Amino acid sequence: MDLPFAELLGIRILSATRERVTGEMVVREDLCTRPAVLHGGAAMAFADTLGAIGAVLNLPEGSTTTTLESKTNFILPAGMGTKVLGEAAPIHIGKRTMIWQTRITREDGRLVALVTQTQMVL
Repeated sequence: MDLPFAELLGIRILSATRERVTGEMVVREDLCTRPAVLHGGAAMAFADTLGAIGAVLNLPEGSTTTTLESKTNFILPAGMGTKVLGEAAPIHIGKRTMIWQTRITREDGRLVALVTQTQMVL
């Protein structure tokens, strides 16, 4: 799957199945806000990428998807140089929508953000 924006962010997909998508991303200076912690938009884009991959893997043949809604709860910061891990899992796989929840954690296992997104099936 060609994902130029994910490549720009430095997202590395670790596994991708219909039931679970995992990835990692290193918090670089250009992905930070001040103080030097992961920018919320970069965290959301990371989660959106993982959830979208999961949605694509569950699409009927000939369909596409787009994010309809995304909600993020930010819990803890991830400082520059930290590797964040993401795990997306489906909450609902329907004919017209899918809901994916992504947990973003630091390498120490502590929760950075919890993202819930709704994908529309087109």
